[in-house]
Amino acid sequence: MKLSLESYRNKVMGCWMGKNIGGTLGAPFECKRQINDVTFYAQDVDNNPPANDDLDLQLIWLNAIEKYGRRINASILGEYWLSFITPHWVEYGAGKTNMRMGIVPPLSGYLNNPYRDSCGCFIRSEVWACIAPGHPDIAVKYAYEDGIVDHSNEGLYGEIFFAAIESAAFVESDRDKLINIGLSYIPEDCGIAKGVRAAVDSYRDGLSWMEARKKVMTAVPGTFGLIRTFENLPEDIPIGERGYDAPSNVAITILGWIYGGDDFGESICTAVNCGEDTDCTAATLGSIWGIIHGYDGIPEVWKKPMGDRINTMCLNFLDGVVSIPGTISELTDRVLKLTPIFLGGEICDFMGDGYTIDALEGEGLYNKPVMKNYWIKESFGDTLKRQPFSVKYEFVIFDAVLDYCGEPFIKENNTKTFILTLSNNIGRQQWVNIKWHTPDGWKVSPGKNISTYLDHNDMGKTMLEFTLETEVLSEARYDLLVEISSNGHHSKGIIPIVLLKG
Repeated sequence: MKLSLESYRNKVMGCWMGKNIGGTLGAPFECKRQINDVTFYAQDVDNNPPANDDLDLQLIWLNAIEKYGRRINASILGEYWLSFITPHWVEYGAGKTNMRMGIVPPLSGYLNNPYRDSCGCFIRSEVWACIAPGHPDIAVKYAYEDGIVDHSNEGLYGEIFFAAIESAAFVESDRDKLINIGLSYIPEDCGIAKGVRAAVDSYRDGLSWMEARKKVMTAVPGTFGLIRTFENLPEDIPIGERGYDAPSNVAITILGWIYGGDDFGESICTAVNCGEDTDCTAATLGSIWGIIHGYDGIPEVWKKPMGDRINTMCLNFLDGVVSIPGTISELTDRVLKLTPIFLGGEICDFMGDGYTIDALEGEGLYNKPVMKNYWIKESFGDTLKRQPFSVKYEFVIFDAVLDYCGEPFIKENNTKTFILTLSNNIGRQQWVNIKWHTPDGWKVSPGKNISTYLDHNDMGKTMLEFTLETEVLSEARYDLLVEISSNGHHSKGIIPIVLLKG
């Protein structure tokens, strides 16, 4: 189907306004395990909404996309995260600390990170949906690259789930279909899916929203509401493992959507009234609602106090390298300028002074395997299987995936196994040479220099297993390189590896 520029702009602006409204509404009640009684803003907004990380983190991603376009990946986002994102709390701090040590995504989101299953990346899903409207298959690809910087497992699934819903919401308004589209992109047995099904089943069974809240928090016990709640906890709601927060809060977002019906205020207030990560649940729900109904569909009573302004609190823009939009209107316009370049001429059809977007529809919005050739089918699920220990590198004439086969630790007089998978990107066969650069005395089996054959195009894939054998380890950290070259071609692929003594 065709998405007009006018409709697209209205929905993008609705997304960011809904995000800003929901984050503002929920902020005063964040981190509390309680049932609230919220019906409107609890703070004096006065056309100057408070800053909220739910929105302002994505303003840095906007800058990265403006510079790198569709080449954006976890490595680039990780560098932007280190350079321009100031918070060091929970999963943000764990991911940044790992990257400073040389640990790359997706290992950076997993290693020593008890908050990998928390809420810090599902709140960043909107920018990927807005630059891939009606193409959830594209939106989830980049949401994955975003999420693995500082999350893994359930935290990552939450961002993918919402990116798919929000992208599809540009062309599909049926709530139940949108929920199922989101579920189709994540493992059916994961905590996010379990929590969402608990919310959906509660509504179907005629339970009240408070009963549904209890059912959700029992099905996927979280801990977010305990950050500021130390006593007088309800005894009949279990406490989950520290940091296991995305499943229950994603489900609370869906709960607010379902029980709020077609009423914007009722929906976001219901999400906030469930407690826990209230700014994230209401902000995400506000963005979904805003995409479906557009900026014009959001009630004026909610928009008027907010005005157009965006305030930030988590960004370092004093270096002058990034440009932060100061209003919802500016943010919307910058997204609209990006989209044709990002999606390309096959999807964006220019006409006169504007463009239309060829969006997917119906069954095309769901995740399903795609035929690469007669023998091979691939789906987004194959990408998910790479995390948390496999790192993908994209080069010009081949791609490489390096599987660490576990955490990046080594021990004295011991071995460490890697699996390297190479894929051919050109329409002719290649002989590829792999050379390991390791510390003196380390042994590599089957050898530090080997060659392998790649068939052409999508059939050209080979998997190689390497075993590193160490001796005495005198350093805490070791930097290795894998150098990949192809006979008859000048470019090389360099893969850096950091291993820690442990």
